Amino acid sequence: MTTFKAESTRSTEDKLALADIVEIVTGGDMPMRFTAYDGSAVGPEDSRFGLHLATPRGASYIATAPGDLGMARAYIAGDLQAKGVHPGNPYPLLAALGDLHFERPPARVLAQIVKSLGTELLKPVSPPPQEHLPRWRRIAEGLRHSKSRDAEVIHHHYDVSNEFYEYVLGPSMTYTCAVFESEGQSLEDAQENKYRLVFEKLGLEPGDRLLDIGCGWGGMVRYAARRGVKALGVTLSKEQAEWAQKAIAEEGLSDLAEVRHSDYRDVPEGGFDAISSIGLTEHIGVANYPAYFRFLLDKLRAGGLLLNHCITRPTNRGRVKAGGFIDRYVFPDGELTGSGRIISEAQNVGFEVLHEENLREHYALTLKGWCEYLEKHWEACVEEVGEGTARLWGLYMAGSRLGFERNVVQLHQVLAVKLDDTQRPQVPLRPWWQP
Repeated sequence: MTTFKAESTRSTEDKLALADIVEIVTGGDMPMRFTAYDGSAVGPEDSRFGLHLATPRGASYIATAPGDLGMARAYIAGDLQAKGVHPGNPYPLLAALGDLHFERPPARVLAQIVKSLGTELLKPVSPPPQEHLPRWRRIAEGLRHSKSRDAEVIHHHYDVSNEFYEYVLGPSMTYTCAVFESEGQSLEDAQENKYRLVFEKLGLEPGDRLLDIGCGWGGMVRYAARRGVKALGVTLSKEQAEWAQKAIAEEGLSDLAEVRHSDYRDVPEGGFDAISSIGLTEHIGVANYPAYFRFLLDKLRAGGLLLNHCITRPTNRGRVKAGGFIDRYVFPDGELTGSGRIISEAQNVGFEVLHEENLREHYALTLKGWCEYLEKHWEACVEEVGEGTARLWGLYMAGSRLGFERNVVQLHQVLAVKLDDTQRPQVPLRPWWQP
């Protein structure tokens, strides 16, 4: 381990400079240059990347919420500045931080840090306006995963601005993992390939009926309708539904396609030939999986197929709730578990699981493409939603890319069938879709 002595402007033994504190809590293993508004610095001077703590408010954010939440607050507010990277794509800096970890100092040193920071820096300050309420304060929106509360947290994340999403997601307006034939394939082609894969796995034919829950801007709905399938999509985002209905009309697909602003639990129709759930399961809560899969089973005809596509954890043990940054800024109330839990819950209500695959590396490539779009359209995005929100999205997507690359999270597609009375799945003996 290489230790870089902090270049502190504070010479007294009792008071530590900000860079001294960073050196202590990182164990002297700061892999890049850190500078602070008090003039102190630590880390290699020739580092390609750096962090600059520009304001006392930023120090308060970090001191009062140690870990990813405090650093995210400071970064989104502009108080913690990244050097050597574009704010729309801080991935290289996050990757360079590598395995940086924070150590809890001994009690005597911790007391010295507290004394050095002073009471003013240790007073909590209001978080950036992009932050959602903590879990315990969301009860005013309803119980966790009630219809009213789910609608509010989806509104928080998705009703940012359709124009902003057009800049970040590209022409496909698809906010879920793409499927790449190669690392060099374009994001648009990979998103089209994802819809093709889902369509083929579900064995859809002209005249079939598809229910797409959590349909976003209707990409799957329109893909299916173009091929003669009668498709109904539902989303809790009003802005998504309005955008999707307009796109459906512009393509002349209104006779076959519809996107409703609705909770999937309020869909009255049944007897669907297939259901696609692409990126919804993360939002419903692990405890609600039995009711979720039972509802989907009831909506299918005998022999109907379900394709469940969602982010998962690499194991089925441990916590399911998201960390502080993701919960407050990205997916409030979001929960993740392993693919084994997904499969077990589907089986427990009566589905027969036919196939599953992990698309973890594909999501890393998808996020890479979104960060590149954000960087390319940075000025327009800032004008549309403000610099703080644009910074938030760059941080979130770059960090998520790293998470998929390092196997912190995964993405699984699970294909299942509702058996008929004969217990025969009514599908070919071997996979019938093109990989």
